[in-house]
Amino acid sequence: MRKDGNKVAIVTGASRGIGAAIARRLAADGFTVVVNYAGKAAEAEALVAEIETAGGTAIPAQADVSDPAAVARIFDAAQAAFGGIDVLVNNAGIMKLASLADSDDALFDSQVAINLKGSFNTLREAAKRLREGGRIINLSSSVVGLSPATYGVYAATKAGVEAMTHILTKELRGRNITVNAIAPGPTATALFLDGKPQAVIDTLTKAAPLERLGQPEDIANAVAFLAGPDGGWINGQILRANGGII
Repeated sequence: MRKDGNKVAIVTGASRGIGAAIARRLAADGFTVVVNYAGKAAEAEALVAEIETAGGTAIPAQADVSDPAAVARIFDAAQAAFGGIDVLVNNAGIMKLASLADSDDALFDSQVAINLKGSFNTLREAAKRLREGGRIINLSSSVVGLSPATYGVYAATKAGVEAMTHILTKELRGRNITVNAIAPGPTATALFLDGKPQAVIDTLTKAAPLERLGQPEDIANAVAFLAGPDGGWINGQILRANGGII
């Protein structure tokens, strides 16, 4: 098992689902992990306890990523506890589906606030604070390429994340910091499964050539690659981790 010494990773939205799988994997790879959560304190604390029981190091950090001051506090806490930050994984996000005609202001504003502004808030802090040789890994979505009906606002926020990924890569020239995004396809999490009829889930399960839904660990594996030594020459890319659905 590879060990990364005292490298420190912040994972946003890490109390459950893909974020929790990422936190577990990075901790297993030797990273000290800051487990950010918005409201699920018990789940975040349980994950931290699980990581520490397995021999890793982690702390919980509450913050709504749409709040710039709260995001700054995550980075302050990481620096105070561990002396610096090496990796940011921008996983926090929400998904609300409706046709554009039926999307109300609350649906639009909430997704822009968390998915797009939240990513901006953390990217801004990371651009100022990450140590030399750091890694930034954003979470986009394969719906940016698939363009399915009812995903208009959600896909737009993720397209914005992809744009910031490409641009920040260039702005961090000279610091040996890579910036990439992972675009999962259909993945078996509560965010994806909740509210979908079984027939829709069955159709999406067969949509990729590999004929299964992604698992949170599949996405965590891709993050671990980009965060680890083998991903050091990958920069400014959008990695579609989706079983070939697009």
